[in-house]
Amino acid sequence: MDIRKYIGDRVFYRKLFSVLVPILIQNLITNFVSLLDNIMVGQIGTEPMSGVAIVNQLLFVFNLCIFGGLAGAGIFTAQYYGKGDGDGVRNTFRAKLYIALGSVLLFAFAFLWKGDALILLFLHEGKENLDLAATLAHGRNYMRTIMLQMPLFALCQVYSGTLRETGETVLPMKAGIIAVFVNLVFNYILIFGKLGFAAMGVVGAAYATVIARVVECTIVLVWAHRHTERCGYLVGLYRSPRVPAPLARRMVRLGLPLLINEVLWSAGMTTLNQCYSLRGLEVISALNISSTISNLFFCAFFATGNAISILIGQLLGAGETERAVDEDRKLIAFSVALSAVIGSVMALVAPLVPQIYNTTDAVKALARDLLLVSAAMMPLNAFTNSCYFTLRSGGKTIITFIFDSAFLWVIAVPVAFLLSRLTKMPILPMYITVSLLELIKCVVGYYLVKRRKWVNNIVSGF
Repeated sequence: MDIRKYIGDRVFYRKLFSVLVPILIQNLITNFVSLLDNIMVGQIGTEPMSGVAIVNQLLFVFNLCIFGGLAGAGIFTAQYYGKGDGDGVRNTFRAKLYIALGSVLLFAFAFLWKGDALILLFLHEGKENLDLAATLAHGRNYMRTIMLQMPLFALCQVYSGTLRETGETVLPMKAGIIAVFVNLVFNYILIFGKLGFAAMGVVGAAYATVIARVVECTIVLVWAHRHTERCGYLVGLYRSPRVPAPLARRMVRLGLPLLINEVLWSAGMTTLNQCYSLRGLEVISALNISSTISNLFFCAFFATGNAISILIGQLLGAGETERAVDEDRKLIAFSVALSAVIGSVMALVAPLVPQIYNTTDAVKALARDLLLVSAAMMPLNAFTNSCYFTLRSGGKTIITFIFDSAFLWVIAVPVAFLLSRLTKMPILPMYITVSLLELIKCVVGYYLVKRRKWVNNIVSGF
């Protein structure tokens, strides 16, 4: 094996880091402040932390619906930009606005109509005898307030995603950094009642998030519309609501599977956590701690996946197919190697971070063990994540659907469902068993990428 095929030159890494670093920095800071936010809520007690964690698990489905819906149009945006077609970028932007509006209305209705019922799915007695009624009340109060940020989040993602797909990665990073620090400051003030404000607990955490979304959205929109020489596709954007019918049909054909995939994938991950929750409310608390910490370390391969989508999409749109194949191989190798290093660091800190939380020793010990499992799995997760974004960059959304959501619902969810309901297997062996199913996905991902069916220019002729 020639290892040089997996290592790029200085020009390759310079281009990679120009896209990767701003996305990575924004994600790191966002997740670090989320960790601090989580720790602050955790200081109130296990029940408030669990209530917030359950609602955030439900919001996770909404967030992924936004990402998935916009990503379908974003495939076209990146390739139109690579082609130099400003009108094409403008039309995909309009499509994103419609997708965002539809998603917000759908989830707002669901949360208002069935919010309590959704939270109750995760509430089960465990060994620690935690207060389920109090957890429900905290979750309900948090949900009613946090919903205010949903339209702001969706609109900001439309603008930020388009900016990244057209080469402007720094501005969304700056806006995200400012927003997370605003969130952190107001978390401290509103959760604990500082500077003359009343202590609002979980509701204060929700209001802090809403304020941060207002700030982020304002920065991105004002900057974009003041720099039309850089964002030419915004000129005349709102003069017409029209998206050309042929393009709309093609975006639906390629983008709908991606939207469905993200919704089903996030719903599948939420279902996995619901299966785990049958072992008791303390499991939800431990999963909340471990996932919040894990997400900080997962930023590396998530950011690399976004870089793959942007860089490979632009090369495919420009017709440089062989170069796209070569650089994709190097990007995947980079992601796996980086994740192996970061996973080792995560394993070292796993016994330390859970100790910060104001919760029981049993919850802390379980959170530590879950973190160690996640650290060991990180290189495998990085590989499958890179395969997913590779397939997506060429518009192979049906294949990505099968690779991602179909795998989750056909294999992982049934295994977790059966183990949680038909056996008395403790949570840790169950979690490890389900996690190791990722090995199957690695084999499938390698095969799909190797076949090169994703090498596809989807904007030729438009």
